[in-house]
Amino acid sequence: MRITVRFFAILKDRAGCGEALLEMSDGATVSAAIDALSKVFPAIREDVKRCAAAINREYAKLDQILNNGDELALIPPVSGG
Repeated sequence: MRITVRFFAILKDRAGCGEALLEMSDGATVSAAIDALSKVFPAIREDVKRCAAAINREYAKLDQILNNGDELALIPPVSGG
C-alpha cells in the first residue's frame, strides 16, 4: 500500500521536504511507518520519536493500522512562551 507522509516544523527542515510517499505492507501500523521513515530520512530519527501522529487529520496511536491512500502527519511538540 502507499501512504502520504506530511512533515511539519523541524521535521520538514531536517527531511528536506514537506511530504513524501511511503510504500508499506498491508496491515502496517503508524509505528512501522515511523521506523521506515527513520531509515529513509536518518536526520529525523531522534525527533520523530517525540512526535504526535495523525491519520487523515485525526490523532492516532502508534498501533493504529494504516490503509492504502492514508495521509500520515507527523507533528513535533511545540514549545515557546
